[in-house]
Parts: sequence; structure tokens; C-alpha cells
Amino acid sequence: MDTLLGLRTWKWRETDWTAAAVSGFAAGAVLMVLDLVWSAFFNAGGPWQTSHMIAPIFTGAHNLPSSSYQFSLGVVAVALVIHYALGIVFGLIMAAVLVQLRLDSSPGIATVAGASMGCALYLINFDLLTVFFPWLISLRGVATVAAHVVFGVVAALLYCRLKRVAPEH
Repeated sequence: MDTLLGLRTWKWRETDWTAAAVSGFAAGAVLMVLDLVWSAFFNAGGPWQTSHMIAPIFTGAHNLPSSSYQFSLGVVAVALVIHYALGIVFGLIMAAVLVQLRLDSSPGIATVAGASMGCALYLINFDLLTVFFPWLISLRGVATVAAHVVFGVVAALLYCRLKRVAPEH
């Protein structure tokens, strides 16, 4: 009957989870480098401000600096662990969405999907999560939106390039 009506049954497509995790990790690295370069030149708080804002997600708001954002190995290490763990999680989620919605079929489609998902990630991070971590509000802005779009595009394109799944029949 479904065939007569032109309906297709949904078939779950296989996701390459290793490629997804690597894509999220690598896109996180690109985002981190962009943030360091941008902050070093244009952020009054300096290149370590973002690390000082991310680390308290795990260590608690009482660890927010009151004035300067000096380099601290402990703060940077905690921020990196949080940043890359979240990058991997988002890489996994993004790959699942790309694959199931067949947005991984071409680099062009993946680029648009990745940019869109990067924008969605920005909204989640800086609208939803700021309810729990209000100090992140100060990181909102065009540069942060652009960085999240770049993250999404890099993660999507890397996944498309790295995935190793059997072709569909």
C-alpha cells in the first residue's frame, strides 16, 4: 500500500561515530585558535579571557576573576577539557543530524547545514546556557557567532571527508 501511495519507510542511516568525534575535536581546535588570535588583537580582556569564562562552568562561579585575565595553566587546562569535550559532543550530534537528514551528500549542502547548526549551537550556548552560567553573557557578540558558524562548517565538512560508511543500496 505504501508503494502505491508513494510513501517510503524511514531507514536509519549509519553514522561514522569516530569520524564525528574527530570532526568535533578538530573543529574545536580551529575555534580555539580563532578565539586566541581574535582575543589577542581585539579583546580588552586579552587572549585568556575566554578560558577564564569557560573554566568556571566546571569549577564554579566563585573562580571567576574579578579584574584581569592572566594566564593560568590550571584555568586553561580545565577550559580546554570542557571546550574539547563539548566540541566532540556537538560533532557527534551534528554528524547524526547530517546523516539522518541526508545533509552529508555534498560539500555545499554540508556547509550550509554546518553553518546553520553552528548558529543553533551559539543560541544554545549563549541564550539557554546563560540561564545557568550568567557570566557567559559577556562573551555574546558577532565575533562569537562567526566563530560558532566556522565551527559548524569545519565540523560538517570534516565529517563528510572523514566518514567511512558502507554505500547505500
